Amino acid sequence: MKAPERVTLAGRHVRLEPIEERHRDDLLAAAAEDPATFRYTLSELWRGAEAWPAYLANALQAGFVTWSTVLAEDGRAIGSTRFGDISPADGRLEIGWTWIAPSHQRTAANTEAKLLQLTYAFEELGATRVALKTDARNERSQLAIERIGGVREGVLRHHMRLPDGHLRDTVYYSILADEWPAAKATLQLRLDR
Repeated sequence: MKAPERVTLAGRHVRLEPIEERHRDDLLAAAAEDPATFRYTLSELWRGAEAWPAYLANALQAGFVTWSTVLAEDGRAIGSTRFGDISPADGRLEIGWTWIAPSHQRTAANTEAKLLQLTYAFEELGATRVALKTDARNERSQLAIERIGGVREGVLRHHMRLPDGHLRDTVYYSILADEWPAAKATLQLRLDR
């Protein structure tokens, strides 16, 4: 597998642009829509401008490729998503750290973002496995991952401590290269609706 690069991935509804300082105001506005968006994550971006420097520094760390999810129609950033746990020698990476402003949840935005990321991973980079994970309490996220073809692999108990002190159980999913054509067809069908 080739290592992913900080490239722009463009679709009809969204562009995934490598995250930069210029996305700051849009992402802070999107995060402020509802702090509960981050209740299952390590991010504290909902706290506002004081959280931005740490958020951006984390997003730009080696080992991540982080995008701002940007609406194609007006160029406004409405969320973010990343590749992490990147291991070209093993043919794997993880999609995660994803959040979308509540005003754009259950729209084409996240569906197309996942289609763009998975297409890049499998068809351009040559990944053999893409993992996705979520908090065990986040049933909505689990259902969304399953709808796009993610296969539930198991639960890592007390996997990480969240900012509020909660010890999170993490549910892992994956899509393998031979499962990608069916998952891609599902994503494209959902976008065409």
